[in-house]
Formats: sequence, C-alpha cells, structure tokens
Amino acid sequence: MLSYPEIDPIAFQFGPLRIHWYGLMYVIGFAAAWWLARVRAAGPNSTWKPVDVDDLIFYAAVGVIAGGRLGWILVYGFERLLDDPLSFIRVWEGGMSFHGGLAGVMIAVAWFARRRGREIADVLDFTAPLPALGLFAGRIGNFINGELWGKPTDLPWGFLVGGDVRHPTQLYEAALEGVVLFTVIWWFTSKPRPRFAPAGLFLACYAAFRIFVEFLRLPDAHIGYLASGWLTMGQLLSLPMLIAGLGMLVWSHRRNNRSGNYS
Repeated sequence: MLSYPEIDPIAFQFGPLRIHWYGLMYVIGFAAAWWLARVRAAGPNSTWKPVDVDDLIFYAAVGVIAGGRLGWILVYGFERLLDDPLSFIRVWEGGMSFHGGLAGVMIAVAWFARRRGREIADVLDFTAPLPALGLFAGRIGNFINGELWGKPTDLPWGFLVGGDVRHPTQLYEAALEGVVLFTVIWWFTSKPRPRFAPAGLFLACYAAFRIFVEFLRLPDAHIGYLASGWLTMGQLLSLPMLIAGLGMLVWSHRRNNRSGNYS
C-alpha cells in the first residue's frame, strides 16, 4: 500500500497569478507534440515544412481545448455549468474530455487541411503519434489533482485515499494511453503506411486501453454505471472509436492508397 502524497495542485504562484500543474501539463503536451511533429517533418521525403507544423499545432491546440472542455461540460459537468457559468473557462481546475477534445481536433484538422490543400486523411495520419505524450502529461495532472481514482484494491501499489486503498487508474492510463500508445504509433509511423492506417491504429489502441482501464476506474459519481453494473460513460464513448479504428485499419490495407505525407 502506498500513501497518496497530497501534491499541491498549484505549481507556482507569482502574486495573484497561479500556475496549476494541470494547466502546465497541457503546455508540456503541446510542446512535445510540436517537437515530435518537427522531427517527422524533417525526415526524408516528408512533404511537411516547419511552418506547416507550427500552424497545425496552433489549430490542434485550439481544437483540443475548446472541444475537450465543451465535451466534458456537456457529458459530465452540465449541472456545474448551470450553477457556475464561468466554470467553462477554468480548465486549470480539471474537467477535460478526451472524446470532446478528439472531436475538436478533427474539426480543426479538417479546417487546416482545407486551407492548405491537403487530404484530411493525410493530416490525421501525420498527427496520430502526437497526442500520446500529451495524454501522459494530462493523466499525471489528474493524479496531482487527486481525481479519477479506481476501485478498492489489495494490490501493493494501491494508494490510500479517503480511508480506502484504490487503484491509481490515472497512472494506469498514463502508462497505456501515454507511454505504450506513443511507442506503438511512433514505431508504426516510422515508415510510410497506407492512408488512414496510422489514424485507425491510434483510435483502436486508445479505445482498447481506455475500455480496459474503465473496468478498474470508479464511474463518475453523478452518472454511475449506465448498464449491467459495469458499463461506464467512458466505455460507451470509446466503443465507437474502437469499431471505427479497426474499420479504418482494414479499409486502409485493402485500398492501400499511398500517403500524401511522403513525396
């Protein structure tokens, strides 16, 4: 059994200005995505230029923050919004939905692709390895905030929280959705793949990891289980992603269309 360290959610404070760890993790995630994209753009035969990467990360940042916050509010925190309308902008307090962020990024990517004359599929494939380190940082932010704990456990790495020893499901997700997902997608995209294959693999892997961890994670208190005493909102939202990702992988290898990310 481990004791939860009760980390102060405020990383730095300069007078009235407070820098929260959760918000700082988003900065780290965007910085990592920008650097990784620059590395890939500099690779042999890449059709991407540094300025393309800079603009893409800007579009994606706007999409993930707006979509992630709006998705969380609509699915998990609508009552909180009614009580406190300004809570929508306080993202540093936590409350971001991956599924909402994904929808926001896809809209932003589509807009970017249209403006740059690129295929949406190619931009999605190029971005596939980029979110994983941000997901890792975000889950560490959840751990620092002391949220999204798992069910009681007697495993030696469980954390004592509120009188119960619980699964550190934030750290499980950081490992799977962050480290493992990044390793798999970065390796897979280290050479040209058929169009839609990288994006499909990202969706399928993320959804599988999320569905698995949800079996160990407590459901949201104001939602609970949706059916059968085990189905959670996270699993319900991830299932279409899993089906879509697997479908994209099959379709991409059958069509075997060449990616426009390489000359």
